[in-house]
Amino acid sequence: QVQPVESGGGLVQAGGSLRLSCAASGSNFRAAAVGWYRQAPGKQRGLVASISSSGVTNYADSVKGRFTISRDNTKNTVSLQMTSLKPEDTAVYYCYAGYPYNTWGQGTQVTVSS
Repeated sequence: QVQPVESGGGLVQAGGSLRLSCAASGSNFRAAAVGWYRQAPGKQRGLVASISSSGVTNYADSVKGRFTISRDNTKNTVSLQMTSLKPEDTAVYYCYAGYPYNTWGQGTQVTVSS
């Protein structure tokens, strides 16, 4: 089973930026809708942003105007550009690749210090 691989997490000060990447092998990745989710300690995992195979995007209200999701089908990657980061953005960020993958990545930690 092909598993997406996330990268780009780290520690950043409030107001800073980070760019997360989700990569998967296989030509079918371009046909898969992909979502970025996050889970903070003691909280449920929730959707941050998603992008369809045709490029239609969707964002959680809490990140609208600050985060941008995009995909590069030539590189089999989906990126999440995060700007104006806040301490409440601190979480483990997961990539989920939909059909035909239907799999989660291992996650990458994002920590925003105040």
